[in-house]
Amino acid sequence: MLDFYIIQDGQPQPDYPEQAGLEFVGGLDRQTFDHLKNSGVIGLQHDFYTDLRLDAEFIKQIRQYIFKKRLQADADVRKLLLLLDMAEQSQSGLIAYAD
Repeated sequence: MLDFYIIQDGQPQPDYPEQAGLEFVGGLDRQTFDHLKNSGVIGLQHDFYTDLRLDAEFIKQIRQYIFKKRLQADADVRKLLLLLDMAEQSQSGLIAYAD
């Protein structure tokens, strides 16, 4: 599982989310992550087993891509959109840790 947390864009990346008291917002399993990569929503350079950080600007770019390609009805994309929505509501980015 890839666990996602809210993080401020300027905040240093902690080794563990508990270190910084980050707010857990949800997770994605390997199958969902791979589907998002294969559909181009998440870049091919990202790996499921490596921590992933998305700043607020990159989140906007992901959302634009999703709507431009009309992928918002896809079940896996909707899971990601929920996480992106929470980050945007907090005016923050996301960081994901593989567990």
